[in-house]
Amino acid sequence: MPVALLPDRALVTVTGPDAAALLQGVLTCNVETLQANEARLGALLSPQGKILFDFLISRIPDGFRLDTAADRAADLAKRLMLYRLRAQVTIAVDPTVLVAAAWAGASPAAETATVADARHADLGARLYAAEGAFSADASEAAYHAHRIGLAVPEGGHDYAYGDAFPHEALMDQLGGIDFKKGCYVGQEVVSRMQHRGTARTRLLAARYPEGAPAPGTEIAAGGKVLGTTGSAAGARGLALVRLDRLGDALASGEAPRAGDVPVTFERPAYASFAMPEALLT
Repeated sequence: MPVALLPDRALVTVTGPDAAALLQGVLTCNVETLQANEARLGALLSPQGKILFDFLISRIPDGFRLDTAADRAADLAKRLMLYRLRAQVTIAVDPTVLVAAAWAGASPAAETATVADARHADLGARLYAAEGAFSADASEAAYHAHRIGLAVPEGGHDYAYGDAFPHEALMDQLGGIDFKKGCYVGQEVVSRMQHRGTARTRLLAARYPEGAPAPGTEIAAGGKVLGTTGSAAGARGLALVRLDRLGDALASGEAPRAGDVPVTFERPAYASFAMPEALLT
């Protein structure tokens, strides 16, 4: 029943009477339907529809907490401030609360705020508490190995901020986009990709029988670049891949390689997007 501290995560809080209205108008996810015990995937996009920040958002008594990459938390707070205008909200990074993950039936201490990670049932829960409120018995690396085994991507590890669309990062498959709630920053681009089916690049589960290469390694087959590798743990990893090029390579008998390492691909078990026929047979 592992519990792992996640020092690469930090919290941005958005509180005040207009917090829900502000976030509903700028984020990809629906904050109005967010349940009290839920941490939901979401993102703040550029006007061009690229992911600038991703996070898990959950409720607190007077607003919301955004569990995001620690090295981007201050920039996320500043970006949200740009949209505040006259809204009655307070936006701040909270350095007093630690972030942890618990999975496989772990029972956190009563002093922690515990919310279910809605991306995938097997990811377990996120824990938020002051330093010393609980003891971790697993490493950050163990958490990421668990996440990678479930093929759940995270920004900065598996795709570059400012470069990937939500569909490419599987946010449409993991509950990070609400296609019915109305406008938000970048919504037109995301909606167009959804309705026209133009997401040619997707994150896939990667398998490396000879051991994983470094993240960011180019994947190629038949002289054509297919994509790049993301995070990995042992023989498993994630990779951002052009599906059309992968299909062409497999159909012509070309075996993909990540640098000098052979690699095979699978669609994540939770996903339902279309895959090259050669990969499904």
